Amino acid sequence: MNNGPGTFEIECVIDSAIARGTVLYGADDGKVSDASSGTAQGISLEAAATNGDHIEVAPWNVKATTAGTVSVADSGNIITGATVEAALAEAFTHIQSAQKFLSIPLTSLMESDATNLVAALGIATTPVLDMANGDTDSGLLVTWVASNSDAILFQVPLPPDLDVTSDLVIHFRAKSGGSTDTPTFASDAYFNEGDTKVEDASSALGAAFAENTITIAAADIPAGAQTLTCELTPGAHTTDTVVLSAIWAEYSGITLTS
Repeated sequence: MNNGPGTFEIECVIDSAIARGTVLYGADDGKVSDASSGTAQGISLEAAATNGDHIEVAPWNVKATTAGTVSVADSGNIITGATVEAALAEAFTHIQSAQKFLSIPLTSLMESDATNLVAALGIATTPVLDMANGDTDSGLLVTWVASNSDAILFQVPLPPDLDVTSDLVIHFRAKSGGSTDTPTFASDAYFNEGDTKVEDASSALGAAFAENTITIAAADIPAGAQTLTCELTPGAHTTDTVVLSAIWAEYSGITLTS
């Protein structure tokens, strides 16, 4: 039909109504229908009264306007979706992901008595921020000696796309220095200024570095939250050290309207 001249007589299936000028789509068994489905095939040049009528059709093959059937070229190989609908779903899944990321560098941490941990480098105090093992292992670690549970603090601005109706999760990599103690981290969180303290805790630490989490429930996040201040305190560990190697936060995003 696309390459043939003139018009064609085609059997039709009526969905709602076929009048002269109705855009027609492909139907089963080589028929046409006014039910939108994929790419348009032609335009009716006469009305149809019942299913099975033969009507004159002018070929008019155009791209579909239905998102689920319009293909995406993706010349840059950026997406995996093959249609507009799939590509949009992929994009908005990313925008509204629950893995939006907030960086909390160890160098920004402070002790609860306002002693900056960066200033504590090389000082015999605890917790102390230092390289794991000099030039052999320059990864930064915060280490609490056995029986010390001094709290540390951080504050981080919250992004405009924060979904306050979803949980905010603090992630960290930490371990117990041995297998005797299995302490947790307790969290006291505050939003903006003058907020009510929100208390949460992590699961127990093991003897090897592992990712751990503290979940701040959506119900505890106020509307309009723009900053998070958090105090982290290791639980009792009378025999082993507690070692922290990284902190970050993950949140769910929303689609911004302006």
